Amino acid sequence: MRSIDPPRSGLAAASPPGGQRQRTGAAGSAACAWRLCGMVIVSTLAGCSAPRGPSSSAPQAPVVSARPAAPAVSNARYRNWDEFRIHAGRRIVDANPNGTFTGVVPEPLLAIPVLEVELNGDGSVRRILVQRQPSQAGDTVQLAIDAVNRAAPFGDVSHLPRPWKFSEVFLFREDRKFKPRALDL
Repeated sequence: MRSIDPPRSGLAAASPPGGQRQRTGAAGSAACAWRLCGMVIVSTLAGCSAPRGPSSSAPQAPVVSARPAAPAVSNARYRNWDEFRIHAGRRIVDANPNGTFTGVVPEPLLAIPVLEVELNGDGSVRRILVQRQPSQAGDTVQLAIDAVNRAAPFGDVSHLPRPWKFSEVFLFREDRKFKPRALDL
């Protein structure tokens, strides 16, 4: 069997580096196969390791999601629409962490849009109607609509009486952060 090392000119009879004898025949090819198998396993496992960070010490920009994920849909069955409105208010707050506030509602408020949210039986939004348009800060209506859409779906409502809809009052303060009225009771 041929050696995998290229012949060295003038040193054909010299021993390999490190004083090891070169194997020939079946024993040599089996050892070579085991060595090759070991290298394949090691390189495969190296590919499974955690990725290394960048070699430069430059700070990396954080990854920001364009839209926060809606909270997981609850399988709870609400006894009535009042219980459901509280659940919906919590979902709206959870889905809009940067656009909401908790605590005491300030006086005076910037705007108070009111939306009627019509649902499908699975809790997805069928349509949203504006019941009250504020006289100032009209952009808060769209902020409220977007907040409801981010929170959807709201969970199964097919067991509740029809029509499957609820109204929500959005209490906006000066910084355009809101609190659903259902959570202020």
